[in-house]
Amino acid sequence: MPFAPVNGQHLYCEDGGGDGPVVVFSHGNLMTRQMWAPQVEALRGGFRCVVWDERLHGRTEDDGALHTYWDSAADLLGLLDHLGVERATLVGHSQGGFLSLRAALRAPDRVKALVLIDTAAVAWPREALAQMGGISDGFRTGGPAAVAPVLLDILLGKPEIHPDWLGSWQEQPQQRLADAVAVLMGVDDVSTRLGEITQPALIVHGEADQPVPLPLGQMLRDRLPGAVDLVVVPDAGHTPNLTHPDRVNGPLTDFLRHHA
Repeated sequence: MPFAPVNGQHLYCEDGGGDGPVVVFSHGNLMTRQMWAPQVEALRGGFRCVVWDERLHGRTEDDGALHTYWDSAADLLGLLDHLGVERATLVGHSQGGFLSLRAALRAPDRVKALVLIDTAAVAWPREALAQMGGISDGFRTGGPAAVAPVLLDILLGKPEIHPDWLGSWQEQPQQRLADAVAVLMGVDDVSTRLGEITQPALIVHGEADQPVPLPLGQMLRDRLPGAVDLVVVPDAGHTPNLTHPDRVNGPLTDFLRHHA
């Protein structure tokens, strides 16, 4: 069944199956499991790839309440239980990285390795919170059309794929989109605890990322004891695995072959 009953929610997930090492992909804010299609295709046959929709996103059926990324980390660990998986490598983009870091802090024995794409370990500065507050309000009062012209460029920066993601937003209730951004605004700072996360880690970051600037990826590289590399994707913005998969899939595959 594609729905996993976890922590009172029904998480939508897709499990590629197979006997290979388990890799769980967690998407960024306002994205869905579908953002990982290029990576799942590249890894087909060698790894058991699991993608899922987090609370307030995609096809997951949740209670609609605001939550924290510690709650999302608990969801991910519960999903592993549901799938009968003892240990997995966690790949997270942006908020997917937020929850993956917290899963590694909460249950280090369940995490084999980490891949963190355009993510961070700090809380948002005041300027970013003000911008996100405006986006949340825009979704709530005007729907996707009110924020799409600016937000799609910030998140993706690749106009040819903008219509697909605008369409995915248009399928969601305006309040759900607004609340998803509100959850993002509440992320707490775990930068002082990065030394506790000793698993091998690959950091991938778009050189031109605006929401999560490159120095935040460099912080992860410098403070995670198990960091093996920082892959900077030239000309890429916030979502390099989707916009520049040819630059991401090679380093990702090599890392997983050695550490997953």
